[in-house]
Amino acid sequence: MTTQATRSLGILGLEPAPLVTPEPPGAVLHPSNFEFPLISETVAGAWAENVSRGDPALEAACIAAARRLVERGAVAISSDCGFFIRHQAAVAAAVNVPVALSSLLLLPTLLRQLPSPAKIAVLTFDSTRCTEDLLGIDDPVERSRIAIGGIEGSNYWHDSHQPTPPPVDVDALKKDVTASLARLRDAHPDIAMILLECTGFPRVAPAIRHSTKLPVYDITTLCRMTYA
Repeated sequence: MTTQATRSLGILGLEPAPLVTPEPPGAVLHPSNFEFPLISETVAGAWAENVSRGDPALEAACIAAARRLVERGAVAISSDCGFFIRHQAAVAAAVNVPVALSSLLLLPTLLRQLPSPAKIAVLTFDSTRCTEDLLGIDDPVERSRIAIGGIEGSNYWHDSHQPTPPPVDVDALKKDVTASLARLRDAHPDIAMILLECTGFPRVAPAIRHSTKLPVYDITTLCRMTYA
């Protein structure tokens, strides 16, 4: 039975397991991010490459990991990769706790907070894989208010595809995310809000918020909401 002392937020994690690649400050699984306990389960076979690509074979492993988290005391479940959103419906149907696997789930709510035609910048790990079906927006007018930019080809992108990724160079990551955002803002000067899809980007969210003076949301925002 889950007790108050063990009420944790469960995280579906990527390979390699955190014991192989320790989580740095700012990462989703770092304990400093939240005021409540975290537990994680690695989704067997889920690497950055095949999760971002959308490998349907991962669905059963996602469900199995989510069920293990509930057995261990998770009262809500999120993930360590925004592209796990492809398995959102299947995981939510398989467990009896709230499931929120990607910050992209916030998009419909955030759009309604802004006056039209103000736009939201979605900054993603790989814009070529952040496809229309992941946005949850069917209305073409609303879709036109979403501008997507990625950091594919960056060092962080390449490192994340390695069997054992090296420690994150936060300064380089900030430079890449900032450059992607600058390109979006040049093309869409009416951007009024920023949503970070990649679960690695909370490391640089404070710097982006400070430099742009715009609201910035990410997976940690969704985790706090879902746990609440």
